[in-house]
Amino acid sequence: MACAGSRAAPGPSAVPQRAFSAARVVREAQEDNPMLEPREAMEYDVVIVGAGPAGLAAAIRLKQQAAKEDKDVSVVVIEKGGEVGAHTLSGACIETGPLEELFPDWKEQGAPLNQPALHDHMKLLTAKHAFPLPHPPQMSNEGNYIVSLSNVVRWLGEKAEELGVDVFPMTAASEVLYAEDGSVRGIATNDAGVDKNFQPKPTFTRGMELHGRVTLFAEGCHGSLTKGLIRRLGLREDGKFQTYGLGIKEVWEVDSAKHCPGTVTHTMGYPLDFKTYGGGFIYHMEDNKVSLGLVVGLDYQNPYLSPYKEFQRFKAHPFVAGLLDGGRVLSYGARALVEGGLQSLPRLYFPGGALVGDAAGFMNVPKIKGTHNAMKSGILAADCALKAVTSGGDGPVVLADYEEAFKASSIYKELHEVRNVRPSFHTPLGMWGGMLWSGLDTMLLKGRTPFTFQHKDPDHAMLQPAAMHSPIDYPKPDNKITFDILTSVSRTGTDHMENQPVHLRLADDTVEIATNLPVFAGPEQRFCPAGVYEYLDDEANPGKKRFQINSQNCIHCKTCDIKDPSQNINWVVPEGGGGPQYVDT
Repeated sequence: MACAGSRAAPGPSAVPQRAFSAARVVREAQEDNPMLEPREAMEYDVVIVGAGPAGLAAAIRLKQQAAKEDKDVSVVVIEKGGEVGAHTLSGACIETGPLEELFPDWKEQGAPLNQPALHDHMKLLTAKHAFPLPHPPQMSNEGNYIVSLSNVVRWLGEKAEELGVDVFPMTAASEVLYAEDGSVRGIATNDAGVDKNFQPKPTFTRGMELHGRVTLFAEGCHGSLTKGLIRRLGLREDGKFQTYGLGIKEVWEVDSAKHCPGTVTHTMGYPLDFKTYGGGFIYHMEDNKVSLGLVVGLDYQNPYLSPYKEFQRFKAHPFVAGLLDGGRVLSYGARALVEGGLQSLPRLYFPGGALVGDAAGFMNVPKIKGTHNAMKSGILAADCALKAVTSGGDGPVVLADYEEAFKASSIYKELHEVRNVRPSFHTPLGMWGGMLWSGLDTMLLKGRTPFTFQHKDPDHAMLQPAAMHSPIDYPKPDNKITFDILTSVSRTGTDHMENQPVHLRLADDTVEIATNLPVFAGPEQRFCPAGVYEYLDDEANPGKKRFQINSQNCIHCKTCDIKDPSQNINWVVPEGGGGPQYVDT
């Protein structure tokens, strides 16, 4: 891999070989197994994991500020998707403040923000009706833009490259590298060309090590490296945890007579019951396109609930179906969302790096918005990183001033004001109690209460045994407005290289059959929005079931890693370039 502007690290120095059998075994193993050969290393000032809004904002800001100060700073961004933006999915109605900090003339430069938000609506849905609700001032979208975030991210990637950032798509970070003093030294990418038995294929290519004085983790929600980093370095206080939602989305082309460009609608209530947090959104984009979806809090209790099928019921509601009737689906996707808010944030920095964007968890849940905060956090981290890498000094870089900058920023103020909204839905009144508190807090109190509600339990621990619930009778898809799950997955462009290691790893391959099936009725086959998990009849053991993982269907939403009640599933990165190829999401 050749990188413009990068500085290759010297190869491993020659080490005197001792004349004893163990050394010969190691040398012979390395000759026979290329997977044991040393990885080539490349040196950068700043390594960024993830080419989403946060990671690209950080990279752009670093280069812009370095140029202003006439300093040379090398920056690399790696992205597991087949191209920048391929794995990006959001509502999305975005605030433009941080974009304007980076590019005050973004309109003149052709940023793909084409449809301003013009009208806001809030609806309470029952099974057949839609009732208007007061619109909280904080949820006003005046001045915002309805966008395809995947297209915005592609544009940001182009701008980063123009500034001299090395942007490498199809590159999956599989390991955090640590120095002898315990500080983060960078990351390693995974080996390519490995078969399902973890053996090298003829196409085998050893992974790379990317070393940086600062490593910024911008993997997004529940990143595979970030979750291990938080545990190893103790970045989250004991008893604190993140809580999540699952957002499922489609983009439709609708009849022009029904299209209202710039209209933003949020819904509460149906199809979810009063104990389940969540809501719908309908955003009218340009060119007769409508972005719509349903967010379901992953702290739901009923193991028979299927977020995917709840989304189908949402579309079948008369208020939504009337809009979609006669239209056609252009794309589908799903991803987990960070919903914990201020009280779930980990420490943002550690020796050698920091967390930015959804890797930390800056989404404003009542607004269902996180892009602006993600980009702002990237800007804050970049300013602190630039100062650190250009000031010299020995030892690992510690970005403590990034945490301080965050506490003085618009992100902190915003999250502090709404910190009690999401956990207020845990009261015995459920949705009704949450709505009453949210209205009071957002319209009058504005976060000035002297207390902070805490989240009850981690999402996986909220799932109750199947014996406490009844199965949900979901209607069959009509193939016009509602669809089966595999039809939807086909619209994601998902692909994974054949004969590679399964990236959905089970800590114990007996747990699903021994525990999750008899106790929770096999919830994996319902909480996954891509049909990855199945319980099938075991031909070798008549009358029994076997657990099957269809990893080729995986759209990288991370829900399984979050919601599995036994915490037995570990999502790790597949070979770079695999996964969805989202369009207009």
